[in-house]
Amino acid sequence: MNLAALPSPATSVWYLGPVPLRAYALCIIAGIIVAILLTRRRIRAAGGDPDVVADIATWAVPFGILGGRVYHVATSPELYFAPGREPIRALYLWEGGLGIWGAVALGAVGAWIGCRRNGVRLTDFADAVAPGLVLAQAIGRWGNYFNQELYGGPTTLPWALEIDPAHRPAATPDIGLYHPTFLYESLWNVGAALVLLWAGKRFALRNGRLFALYVVLYTAGRGWIEMMRVDQANHILGLRLNVWTSVILFVAALAFLLVARRRGQGEPAAPNSSTAART
Repeated sequence: MNLAALPSPATSVWYLGPVPLRAYALCIIAGIIVAILLTRRRIRAAGGDPDVVADIATWAVPFGILGGRVYHVATSPELYFAPGREPIRALYLWEGGLGIWGAVALGAVGAWIGCRRNGVRLTDFADAVAPGLVLAQAIGRWGNYFNQELYGGPTTLPWALEIDPAHRPAATPDIGLYHPTFLYESLWNVGAALVLLWAGKRFALRNGRLFALYVVLYTAGRGWIEMMRVDQANHILGLRLNVWTSVILFVAALAFLLVARRRGQGEPAAPNSSTAART
């Protein structure tokens, strides 16, 4: 027995009368709230109207949740549509399973709609929301902790995560301690948020450059953490699909930053700009 191990929660759902309160959903909601509050503060500090954040979020959030679920189901269809599986469970968001890049892609569509309705440039909003977005991901990862999912391989390190027998991999049913990859990613994302806040003040990162830096930082961490995980995943050329996604997006975002730098993009926005966002 490892006395220093991180215990898993005994439950992931509580009941308020007949209403279930699911930890996964609460973590996602908490992350969204933090992202909205931080983005409001950044836009207010830049002289913009912070109220536009809530308006844009009413479009971006539902689009993002839908996109995240579609990405997850599309990249792991065997979890829901293989023989013996229950396709209806593809709708069970509370059981976990939101692909971040589907959430970002479709969430960006919702944000674009909200930005157009409020007269805000999408790139300005993307730069403003970047630190809050990765901080929301850090909070959301704790939903995986409550669900006892997305952990790494067996380990005896002091910070090992205890996994109940019902949630252990079929290959290691007698091993109870695993790498807490949810924690690794959460801490990495908090660090990325701090770097983004610092870089936004230190450098004039505008026109989508701060958001591109978010992609670089997040994918750099997600790549190596993803390779530690032991949950089911589709592979291409020996690597998990999300590792390839991270590599491709890392290269694309880094290339964007380099090209933008050569072209001299990212100059400070006009101090009285209504759409400015302090980054």
